[in-house]
Amino acid sequence: MSATARKSAPLPEDIRARKGGVPLVSLTAYTTPMAQAMDAHCDVVLVGDSVGMVLHGLPSTLGVTLEMMILHGRAVKRGLSKAMMVVDMPFGSYEESPQQAFRNAARVMAETGAAAVKLEGGVTMQETIRFLVQRGIPVMGHVGLTPQSINTLGGYKVQGRGAAADALIADARAVSEAGAFAVVLEKVPAALADRVTADLPIPTIGIGASAGCDGQILVVDDMLGAFTAFKPKFVKRYAALGHQAEAAIEEYAAEVRAREFPGEEHLFAEEAPEKKT
Repeated sequence: MSATARKSAPLPEDIRARKGGVPLVSLTAYTTPMAQAMDAHCDVVLVGDSVGMVLHGLPSTLGVTLEMMILHGRAVKRGLSKAMMVVDMPFGSYEESPQQAFRNAARVMAETGAAAVKLEGGVTMQETIRFLVQRGIPVMGHVGLTPQSINTLGGYKVQGRGAAADALIADARAVSEAGAFAVVLEKVPAALADRVTADLPIPTIGIGASAGCDGQILVVDDMLGAFTAFKPKFVKRYAALGHQAEAAIEEYAAEVRAREFPGEEHLFAEEAPEKKT
């Protein structure tokens, strides 16, 4: 069932039921206009902590706060009616204990209207995911490259190669067994992503994983070419909005300095024009 055929947003159980079906379409969003643009085309819209890098100029996602996620979650929710909204739990808001995770996740859901939250980690987060799910908070998992752990992972490296494959599989299984309704696989070898997808009863959503995953997600600013600081290998740019915006701003600046803008058509007369009857 595609997003364009729906009259209302799916629930987490609807997403779980898509396992092995038509691939799930997901993108990140941080603003109302962007959410409106993708609402009819996406199954899941993620308010990602990538907002820290693409909108706030942070060097990583580690500086993102709960308040930032709630602010952007509210904005995105205003633009959605057909797609399901999931909000990232930011670094430091859930790792301390299941109780901390519940308090903060409950706040996120209550204040944004999200249908679910997403958190990073596998085996180490199994107890926390189970605790949340048992208390009515749907969870999307995230294993493989977990950006909030880049300092311990040694950077944005491919995860699960060689002997590390078994640990990644264990992480994915732990997330599923804890009750998550779906799991993001980030930056893992394609063959391993296919193994995990075949192994799990819940949908896998790939980002730098495999076309065989049950769905795909990208950061919207990456795929639109709006964020140009760097381009990950797994990103396909479907537009070049960053360069187009810069060219438009350059043209505007030139016209202002040459007094070509504003033109007569942009100005107002001393008296209001008479309305035609």
